[in-house]
Amino acid sequence: MPNAESIRSFIRNNMAIYKRGASFSDDDQIFQLGFVDSMVALKLVTFLEMEFGIRVEDDDLNADTFSTVNAIVAFVERKSGAPVAR
Repeated sequence: MPNAESIRSFIRNNMAIYKRGASFSDDDQIFQLGFVDSMVALKLVTFLEMEFGIRVEDDDLNADTFSTVNAIVAFVERKSGAPVAR
């Protein structure tokens, strides 16, 4: 079953900024805070496709879809048709 923790872990392990003790909540704007940049976003899309067996289409690539962990979880749920364990 898809797991939101895997999304959080991926972002933590690939953050664009590396500050000791840096953290974010599932509702924090990860792009605005600098945790995700365009390079990390590309990796994130590939991760989501491989991890959850979904296809991210060009129309899916927008700021709202990937703004927060919760938004990403909701997107994966829509694409996969399965609830994501939080």
